[in-house]
Amino acid sequence: MSKPIDLFTIGFTKKTAQKFFDTLKKAGVKRVIDTRLNNVSQLAGFTKKSDLQYFLKTIADIDYVHLLDLAPTKDILDEYKKKKGDWATYEQKFVQLIANRQIEKKVSPEQIDNACLLCSEAKPHHCHRRLVAEYLNNKWENINICHL
Repeated sequence: MSKPIDLFTIGFTKKTAQKFFDTLKKAGVKRVIDTRLNNVSQLAGFTKKSDLQYFLKTIADIDYVHLLDLAPTKDILDEYKKKKGDWATYEQKFVQLIANRQIEKKVSPEQIDNACLLCSEAKPHHCHRRLVAEYLNNKWENINICHL
């Protein structure tokens, strides 16, 4: 692969709907890839699956896809969130999970280019969307990662 891929990531918490959609539009995002295990929770607010798909297309002409292969399992997520687990353990388990799933074969560079990985975490530091982006970059070696 020669042409660099631009991949964005974003979390929706601590953002207003205006800030969220303006940020995506300004960055030139063409597709939002939802990496959440649960994208229909009432806690998701304006990012509930059916609402988000409508808002993205209507406000910014951005496509939407939900890829569960890029989400953690309930067990891994619960151990970290509900049982106040260790980030290093979560990271190791999640990276092993996406390696086992061979996500690099389930998404294409074309699908990822100018796309934005979405989850709830406000910052990417302790978030699986960063791990997905870094994993794909390690496999393909040509991704420019930008956390919005």
